Amino acid sequence: MRHFLDFEKPLAELEGKIEELRRTTDAGGIDVAEEVGRLSDKAEKLLSATYAKLTPWQKTQVARHPDRPKCLDYVHALIEGFTPLAGDRAFADDAAVVGGMGRFRGRAVMVLGTEKGADTESRVRHNFGMARPEGYRKARRLMELAGRFGLPVLSFVDTAGAFPGIEAEARGQAEAIARSIEACLDAPVPVVSTIIGEGGSGGAIALAAADRVLMLEHSIYSVISPEGCASILWRDAAQASTAADALKLTAQDLSRLALIDAVVAEPLGGAHRNAAAAIGAVGDKVAECLEPLLALDSGTLKARRREKFLEMGRHGVA
Repeated sequence: MRHFLDFEKPLAELEGKIEELRRTTDAGGIDVAEEVGRLSDKAEKLLSATYAKLTPWQKTQVARHPDRPKCLDYVHALIEGFTPLAGDRAFADDAAVVGGMGRFRGRAVMVLGTEKGADTESRVRHNFGMARPEGYRKARRLMELAGRFGLPVLSFVDTAGAFPGIEAEARGQAEAIARSIEACLDAPVPVVSTIIGEGGSGGAIALAAADRVLMLEHSIYSVISPEGCASILWRDAAQASTAADALKLTAQDLSRLALIDAVVAEPLGGAHRNAAAAIGAVGDKVAECLEPLLALDSGTLKARRREKFLEMGRHGVA
């Protein structure tokens, strides 16, 4: 059963009528093909109009849609012979961060990502994509391994942020995130990151300090969640919509600010309506961005990456 967001209620009613008419036909009733066709055209126009003018808060809802393809969906569709690697070699394995080796369009790569899970059981197992220190230390270990063997790094980010629990702080959450960012910046191989859903704070940057940062059209990337921002500024999480406007967290905002490198178009109605098309579009864009980076030596890669992020700071000051 399709899950509709609050702003999609008119669309839900229309698609409900279409489904009801189709059941009438299936049950041997009158031929309603013409009416179904008319309503389907109306639904498509309504869908197009709705998604052409989404507010930042509505885009936040789309980015969090439960049916939106997750990190492992991208990995299984785009990476051949994926072999997962586990553990940080210091404390434990964190299922919120997944990683391993495989082949992307014939080329050996290292893959990293944050996995939210697709149902209750997997969401609990992956801690809703919120990594603990051992997750970021695993990411760092795999990036260093990639550098040792000359494997480009592809990352797929979808997290509300790093896990804020006391035990995570006690084990050095901030240091682990900082070291993971450092590993991204210091990688002697190409790094291409894609924000496929939520890109929350340092928990996202830890896997996205890359040569090329891509965002899906309806994904978000911000220093804090809209609810968190609203709670701090207005002491009222109900102001999340206002906070979302102020945070400039949409792919379109971040592209205008030159904080990301490209926006990947989603199928009409969002990636959750056609996961295969969305994943295919991401694969094509990743391949396009990766190809010119492969021709650069490690020194040039690191120097350009460093300059890229320094320039963001200069832009912000200006």
